[in-house]
Amino acid sequence: MSAITVIILVLYFAIENFVIEKKPWLPECTPVYIQYFVKFFIIGVTVLVVAVPEGLPLAVTISLAYSVKKMMKDNNLVRHLDACETMGNATAICSDKTGTLTTNRMTVVQAYVGDTHYKEIPDSDALPAKTLDLMIHSISINSAYTTKILPPDKDGGLPRQVGNKTECGLLGFILDLKRDYQPIRDQIPEEKLYKVYTFNSVRKSMSTVTKLPNGSFRMYSKGASEIVLKKCSHILNAVGDPRIFRPRDRDEMVKKVIEPMACEGLRTICIGYRDFPASPEPDWDNENDIVTDLTCICVVGIEDPVRPEVPEAIRKCQRAGITVRMVTGDNINTARAIAIKCGIIHPGEDFLCIDGKEFNRRIRNEKGEVEQERIDKVWPKLRVLARSSPTDKHTLVKGIIDSTQVGQRQVVAVTGDGTNDGPALKKADVGFAMGIAGTDVAKEASDIILTDDNFSSIVKAVMWGRNVYDSISKFLQFQLTVNVVAVIVAFTGACITQDSPLKAVQMLWVNLIMDTFASLALATEPPTESLLMRRPYGRNKPLISRTMMKNILGHGIYQLIIIFTLLFAGEQIFNIDSGRNAPLHAPASEHYTIIFNTFVMMQLFNEINARKIHGERNVFDGIFRNPIFCSIVLGTLGIQIVIVQFGGKPFSCSPLDVDKWLWCLFLGFGELLWGQVISTIPKNSLKFLKGAGQLTHKDEMPEEEMNEDAEEIDHSERELRRGQILWFRGLNRIQTQMEVVNTFKSGTSFQGALRRQSSTTSQHQDVTNISSPSQVSLSNALSSPTSTSAAATAGQG
Repeated sequence: MSAITVIILVLYFAIENFVIEKKPWLPECTPVYIQYFVKFFIIGVTVLVVAVPEGLPLAVTISLAYSVKKMMKDNNLVRHLDACETMGNATAICSDKTGTLTTNRMTVVQAYVGDTHYKEIPDSDALPAKTLDLMIHSISINSAYTTKILPPDKDGGLPRQVGNKTECGLLGFILDLKRDYQPIRDQIPEEKLYKVYTFNSVRKSMSTVTKLPNGSFRMYSKGASEIVLKKCSHILNAVGDPRIFRPRDRDEMVKKVIEPMACEGLRTICIGYRDFPASPEPDWDNENDIVTDLTCICVVGIEDPVRPEVPEAIRKCQRAGITVRMVTGDNINTARAIAIKCGIIHPGEDFLCIDGKEFNRRIRNEKGEVEQERIDKVWPKLRVLARSSPTDKHTLVKGIIDSTQVGQRQVVAVTGDGTNDGPALKKADVGFAMGIAGTDVAKEASDIILTDDNFSSIVKAVMWGRNVYDSISKFLQFQLTVNVVAVIVAFTGACITQDSPLKAVQMLWVNLIMDTFASLALATEPPTESLLMRRPYGRNKPLISRTMMKNILGHGIYQLIIIFTLLFAGEQIFNIDSGRNAPLHAPASEHYTIIFNTFVMMQLFNEINARKIHGERNVFDGIFRNPIFCSIVLGTLGIQIVIVQFGGKPFSCSPLDVDKWLWCLFLGFGELLWGQVISTIPKNSLKFLKGAGQLTHKDEMPEEEMNEDAEEIDHSERELRRGQILWFRGLNRIQTQMEVVNTFKSGTSFQGALRRQSSTTSQHQDVTNISSPSQVSLSNALSSPTSTSAAATAGQG
């Protein structure tokens, strides 16, 4: 456009002077001609500067940076800027339960001790002395010594729980029984513990071995009740003596004790012990033979109350078109009860609540490989995944992201706090790590860190993400209107009058208004609750919607009519000298100053219109909640007054009197009135806008052509893919063999090496799903076994 402007101006000047008027090229006139050509070139550059929306990257950066700063106050520490905007279009959130949906303040509220189910904390005198002693020793010793219950910070406050919250709940149980755990820890310090089997997501239990004074050994165990009970062969009776614990006794206990506890939303923990003789000393490395044949001491029900603000936050998510799924390691009944309290599921709805074992049975084929088709049958209705491992969470997230069952690709957010949650956090579109309970590995793998570990902070992140999207759209709506009008005015005016009605310096000032100042004003709009009243836009929705296109064209037409009316009839309306066809170095005219001033006034008032992009009528709604916007509008108006009244020759302005200023303000104010007129026009009635705001999708191609293309790809790439699969298999087998050798060298458990084969299987599945050979590189092939080994090592820990 700028080149065409320069060419037309040069041709217009040459034809008029040397063809029509037949003036000769005189050497003494050459400097004057050069000045004209320089003037034409400056006009062309001005058109170029105005036509390019170079303020868009600035607006995006300002909006993201401003949002990130404000999100810190909402307990969201953003590590990657783009995650902020991505969160605005999230369609699914896979959330942990403990600490995120719940308060993570564990309290024992029920107990099964000595064949009696206590619905409240019993009095210590009511319990058998032997059982009470074993229970206190088991809880005190078989817990991390860093876990403690400290006095409250304030008088009347709750005791502070430091360390693992489940263990804090058990230690609190001892205190509720009017006993103390610290003397036992002082008697058996941590360095005297003989063997510790730490808790992990596979065994879901923890065991600690101590050496008794007579030389024998005693092992204390605790863990998920249904898992630990299967390893129990005895249980303490009403007087504290062991009795046989048969499978039918276990089933009856599960039915009458554990399931009722779980249905009330309690986490059930089984505590047991086992004695070993001094000689021969057991093989402590053989964990499967050690942690078995236990004697059950008690089963406790631990309550973790739902955060009071979570149900409302989940309701907002559901209203905003976001599906919330709970992924937890708790019992299925406990998870379902908590999900009902949170509002994730509602009675009578068609949903799935399954555990990790059932989940894997549904999504894996006979060979144990994950199939996307099977996942697609599960995830749309899945709301609760209980007794899940980090691998299950990663599989679920990957399955939802890779699914093509719905029209739009799902945008998935995931929360995680453990080291093993790293792969799922990386795979998700937005990964949330817990700032309080999260490990450093989880935080490094995440995009956003929740500094308060609260689910309601995720909802605020959604709100800010949508606000970023809308802020950029507001800026686009404003800038494109200015661009269209300024370019048409400069181009048309230059071609007709051989001079642009808006001078170069004036254009630069306008460019400054619509780029820097407008990006600051419109990109700093605070979010409102109304942002959560709509569904996500989707990944393929363009920034310019039909309503925005209607506003851009509508306001552009109004401004062009006003500017061209002033350009060709302004001298008659205001009874002033015409500024058209002025000599080369003529002084600034009131005529062109009025045009420039009116143009800027229209942009200022249209900037207020641009605050709304969804057809809202009240453009002043919430305007005073954004002091930056008000300051920029008033500041721009003040600078414009100074430029017009005192700018003089540098700005090509002539001072205006009060009447002309009022006319300029009135014409600018007309933008607000015209905006109301545009809002009354339904976008569906404008047929030429039906194609606006739409992208070209692949499904617009005839199905036959799509099928033919797919067949061509299948035939042409089949051999190459087969080679890639064999290459990956070879690397994985070599890696597995090296791990086996290293395992024998280190003398550690052989199970760790075998367990790593599961990650190899999933990696092989990823290879078979490759859609294009160009996506696979040798570096990926070489790095995959390393990452597999790292993941397996983390799984062991």
